[in-house]
Amino acid sequence: MYANVQLFINGSWRDSLSGKTIPVVNPATEEVIGTVAHAEIPDLDLALAAAASGFETWRRTSAFARSKLMRKAADLLRERAEQIALKMTLEQGKPLAEARMETLAAADTIDWFAEEARRAYGRVVPARAEGVYQLVIKEPVGPAAAFTPWNFPINQVVRKLSAALAAGCSIIVKAPEETPASPAELIRAFIDAGVPGDVISLVYGVPAQISEYLIPHPVIRKISFTGSTPVGKQLAALAGLHMKRVTMELGGHAPAIVFDDADLDVAAKMLAGAKFRNAGQVCVSPTRFLVQEGVYDDFVNKFTTFAKAIKVGDGTAEGTTMGPLANERRIPALEGLIQDAVQHGAELVTGGNRIGNKGYFFEPTVLANVPTTARAMNEEPFGPLALIVPFRDFDDAVAEANRLPFGLASYAVTRSAKTATALAQSIESGMLTINHLGLALPEVPFGGIKDSGYGSEGGLEAIEAYLNTKFVSQGSL
Repeated sequence: MYANVQLFINGSWRDSLSGKTIPVVNPATEEVIGTVAHAEIPDLDLALAAAASGFETWRRTSAFARSKLMRKAADLLRERAEQIALKMTLEQGKPLAEARMETLAAADTIDWFAEEARRAYGRVVPARAEGVYQLVIKEPVGPAAAFTPWNFPINQVVRKLSAALAAGCSIIVKAPEETPASPAELIRAFIDAGVPGDVISLVYGVPAQISEYLIPHPVIRKISFTGSTPVGKQLAALAGLHMKRVTMELGGHAPAIVFDDADLDVAAKMLAGAKFRNAGQVCVSPTRFLVQEGVYDDFVNKFTTFAKAIKVGDGTAEGTTMGPLANERRIPALEGLIQDAVQHGAELVTGGNRIGNKGYFFEPTVLANVPTTARAMNEEPFGPLALIVPFRDFDDAVAEANRLPFGLASYAVTRSAKTATALAQSIESGMLTINHLGLALPEVPFGGIKDSGYGSEGGLEAIEAYLNTKFVSQGSL
């Protein structure tokens, strides 16, 4: 069911030159289910050489041809969705239904970028003199390096990979060591579809060693990173030293504002589903639930009812709606945040504990009346922890929503068009979704501001990050 995972370099699946491997653990059982190859500097040198040669090939491949190969990769991913979803669940823990959805959504992302590959247009700028042509040309920036986390093993890779390939760039993917098999299957779909073997490389190893070697390397011209804010700042600084173009999708602490005119049944169900998806291990997960005073107690009760109804268990088991945390270190991290919040006066409404002593299972947790002095109100929890606090009026809600340095995602529920319009003007975040869950579609921008990063991994903006703009002005003699 779960094969040992290899590197993919220069057209072949292979072990690392040193033969070193890293164990892969099933978070539901704590059992080692396989290994992943451990790349070191000599392996990275091979990947860099492949990226350099692959770029020369791929940049000269027509956008039409690139698009067709990408569409074929998307079709292969759909055909293999069931087996890939099972591997993802075994290594990451999320329920099979969520793993299947992630795999199929990745195919849609590939399709969208495949079509954008055909539409990476330049333009003609009207000249001021007769006989002069002014052209704006879009060219691929060069070999890219992508660094991705374990929470969405395919989704986080596919955005970077698809945008790079659509633009005509080669790419080295440093995928997560905790969840290596599912991103490997994504890469396999592209290779089996006919993408040249030196255009894509896949490596695993020590994240700091790989990033510190690839980012400054002269072959690499573009970096895309998804992960924590502290690590992202370090990598962005390193890239800046070498004038490398960077896309940073970093941490968040998303506010979800519920006004007193909201349909509370809809709001509680929708936001609870978003909160506890993937056990809360989602960068755009709603975390600080800001609820207007008049409906506060009613919302807490309804939201808690949904939290208590979640069935936590092995992601492969029938009926499971929330799997384990992806790794052991998240358990003491959550326990510390909850204990600190209660000490500061928060009310533990439900949850708060590890489930059992085998597997990294944790109860869906609701804390009410959490003061802003609690660590959880200032640090990204990244787990099944909902923080619910009351607010008086619009200005009060906006002040709390914008209080933190994060600015990735935000949510709101209101029947008032006036309130919704005012929120769009006032909330400081890269994304705001009102009255529904409208984030992360391939065709819309995906990214944050402030300490949540910069650049986009969705929409037209995503492919632009992999293109240079060249201006050519030609006159007649």
